[in-house]
Amino acid sequence: MKKITMIALLTLTTLCVSAQKATQAQKVLDKTAAIIGNKSGASANFHISGGDIKSTSGTISIKGNMFYARAGGAVVWYNGKTQWSYLKSTNEVNVTTPTEAQRMKMNPYTFITMYKSGYNLRMTTSSANYQVHMTAQNKNRGVSEIYLTINRKSYIPSVIKMLSGGKWSTITISNFRKKNLPNSMFTFRAKDFPTAEVIDLR
Repeated sequence: MKKITMIALLTLTTLCVSAQKATQAQKVLDKTAAIIGNKSGASANFHISGGDIKSTSGTISIKGNMFYARAGGAVVWYNGKTQWSYLKSTNEVNVTTPTEAQRMKMNPYTFITMYKSGYNLRMTTSSANYQVHMTAQNKNRGVSEIYLTINRKSYIPSVIKMLSGGKWSTITISNFRKKNLPNSMFTFRAKDFPTAEVIDLR
């Protein structure tokens, strides 16, 4: 009986500690989301490697769940519903409705809306950073795991690692800054690319 009681107490203690860490992680992500997802907008530099995407660097501008990214010869616009991807090499614009995983590969800040539902949260702390581990409750979700390295003073993430389709991608972020960005920035304008072929894949 004593052994059973001890096991029960240890299990309860472990559950309480896990719940406490999840609550702490939620608070850190809430603060991070408030800074990154400010209503006016923000921009940053990024470098992505691993997964199915060729290692590349670029810039990204975000406002809420909208984003505009430039990397190499590619430009991507996302207005919260529709995504336009322009490739200079082919002079084509592909129009799609991207999945969660596809959006995160182009917009590392997609996690600021993802963490609120469908993920278990854990967190460890170092002298300079928080590291939040997000694990999907549904293993079939497009992004099954995410590791976020977040600065303890600024609450701005510097590294995002995500597992999608069994492959890990790493996104390094720098030079984050708030900006006042117009909504029109996140929608493709055909007049700016008059010779491009627009291909609707929706």
